[in-house]
Amino acid sequence: MRIGEIAAAVGLTTRAIRHYHHLGLLPEPARRPNGYREYGLREAIMLARVKRLTELGLGLEEVRDVLADDEGRELTEVLGELDDDLARQEADIRARRARLAELLRMSREGLLPGDGPVSPGLAELFGRFRPAGSAAAAKDLEHLALFDATADPVQRDRIYLALRRLADDPELATKMGELYERMDDLAHASVDDPRVETLGTDLAAVVPDDLLAVLVHEGRGDSAPSKTAFGDAFLDDFAPAQAAAVRQMLKVLTARTGWPGWTP
Repeated sequence: MRIGEIAAAVGLTTRAIRHYHHLGLLPEPARRPNGYREYGLREAIMLARVKRLTELGLGLEEVRDVLADDEGRELTEVLGELDDDLARQEADIRARRARLAELLRMSREGLLPGDGPVSPGLAELFGRFRPAGSAAAAKDLEHLALFDATADPVQRDRIYLALRRLADDPELATKMGELYERMDDLAHASVDDPRVETLGTDLAAVVPDDLLAVLVHEGRGDSAPSKTAFGDAFLDDFAPAQAAAVRQMLKVLTARTGWPGWTP
């Protein structure tokens, strides 16, 4: 058989067979006087075996190890490793589907932002913290989604734990709703509006000490240039009067904690 004939018989491409020759998976067969390779039944059997092994998920290097062991001991070992790997993948897929099912439920209920999936921790937080009708609250959720995608997972989970405590406190949750309404009212105000400073001070007052402790501890490793650039971009996302209120909040938090990282 020529290479095209054996490829058709086994269900492979001629390119794949040439690649197997190149990798040493399949020895070069004898050639006809005209220079064409002459394949026989032995090569067809070996190619069929290669095909079966690759369909099981073995890499070509693993297949080569299997074929090099005439007694088949290597085959048992490699297939066992493959089974373990598939079991891990299966467990990972189950976990991902469980997370996806929860995100899908929350999305159908309107509890997630429209810009993409989030971590399980933030999904749970969104389920607890549901400010309705506030543009400022919606913006905060967008900022959290950005943080969710960029933060260190350990840092992220510590902050979410502190935020869940805030969301679960009925008095604080009510207070946050009122503060969001006041922030919304500043959307078209001037930066010298007398409400700006008062709102910034009140925003700082509602931040619990345990959340402050986590934020200060986790923020100490930040580099000043990136922190400044990100902080500027964060403030630019607000209307001028709202940004001024946030700056006032950060000013109060800097005085409260003594940590200069709050300074915008």
